[in-house]
Amino acid sequence: MSNKIPKSMKKSVRFVALHALERVEKGGAYSNLLINDAILKGKLSDKDARLLTGLVYGTISRQLLLDYYLSPFLKGAKKVDTWVRLLLRLSLFQLLYLDKVPDHAILNEATEIAKVRGNVGIGKFVNGVLRNVQRRGVPEIAAIEDPLERLATEISMPMWLTERFVQQIGEENTRKLGLSLFEVSHVSARVDLSSITRAEAIATLAEDGIKAEESIVSPYGIVAKKGFLAGSQLFHYGALTVQDESSMLVAPALQIEPAMKVLDACAAPGGKTTHIATFLDATAGGKVTALDIHSQKVKLIKENAARLRVEDVVTTQQLDAREAHEEFEAGTFDRILVDAPCSGLGLMRRKPDIKYQKQASDFERLPIIQGEILNSVAQTLKPGGLLVYSTCTILKEENQEVVARFLQAHPEFKLVPVVANERITSKLVDEMLTLYPQDFMTDGFFISCLKKEK
Repeated sequence: MSNKIPKSMKKSVRFVALHALERVEKGGAYSNLLINDAILKGKLSDKDARLLTGLVYGTISRQLLLDYYLSPFLKGAKKVDTWVRLLLRLSLFQLLYLDKVPDHAILNEATEIAKVRGNVGIGKFVNGVLRNVQRRGVPEIAAIEDPLERLATEISMPMWLTERFVQQIGEENTRKLGLSLFEVSHVSARVDLSSITRAEAIATLAEDGIKAEESIVSPYGIVAKKGFLAGSQLFHYGALTVQDESSMLVAPALQIEPAMKVLDACAAPGGKTTHIATFLDATAGGKVTALDIHSQKVKLIKENAARLRVEDVVTTQQLDAREAHEEFEAGTFDRILVDAPCSGLGLMRRKPDIKYQKQASDFERLPIIQGEILNSVAQTLKPGGLLVYSTCTILKEENQEVVARFLQAHPEFKLVPVVANERITSKLVDEMLTLYPQDFMTDGFFISCLKKEK
């Protein structure tokens, strides 16, 4: 960032938001990580941190829609630098969707940022575009003739991805999915029920100024309505850990008994590993072996296990899960979890840039890797054991189709229903569970459970 930028401007939340949007545009890091970095470096207050998060997520999640709205006002421009286009998107998002900020304040700050970052001429250009938007209003989406293009624009999702979802769940459900991604994500946590009840956890969090309520998705979960869960005393003492409600369904689906040997084949950062660990008893011989291909991620699993005080039943190992059958003997494990590497499309609310970064070609490569992992670990499962295959994506190419190919190649396995509460099992289709982001405002998630015949 240039030294000519005044310190007062560098502290502006909107200027920080523009910088974050530029970094996302260049690639290399997801928006959620950049926002956290900006909050820490800028030492932002809770209020400013919430504003920054809302500005960045809101602008990125509606990126294609905002570009459509801006397009008639930029037709005469010879060239618009990337940062200027981002500033216009950011400002238009505020004009259209933030009621508490006066329009004149949005225009004035956008103009000042343009002048300081660029020059007086760019400031006049930005001011002129935004004033034209005010006078004329944005174009109607109904003017788009092609129905698929109109839907893709409305939900700000690439055409190829919109088409995939329409084929999979239909036009109206795709619209509901896309519009739900514009809603602010909430933060949830898994409570260690062996040390504290959910009611007690909620009462204790209230002492820290955190308002929370019980999850309707997971019996282990709470949802924060206000406050910073990772800064709570319960988080510090290891009585809870931040985890999405949908991913809390995975460990119970394994139906673990205290003395079992469990393999978590793709374990980092360890949220599901540590949940699995809560069902195991070290004195009875229970143990979960957590694998990851990267040494730094293995270290992270160890740290999480220690913080949550379950290290007595957690063993970590750096290993490519596709080589599990070479490392472990046949029939080593009672239960196996493959929470497979995937496109992450279920995380689009928390990482809105994902939908623009993925390509259709990704879905040729990823299912191959997912299948190779399943083929390897299946050899290490005991007869009668359960293998849970899960992903944080919602496209059938990485989910149902991967499972179907595996079952065709492994007739010794059969699908069994995913175990969960009645509200969740109502979403089962052909024994497999797909939670879409609009269902319960969680991450999108897929879970299947396969039993190895004796």
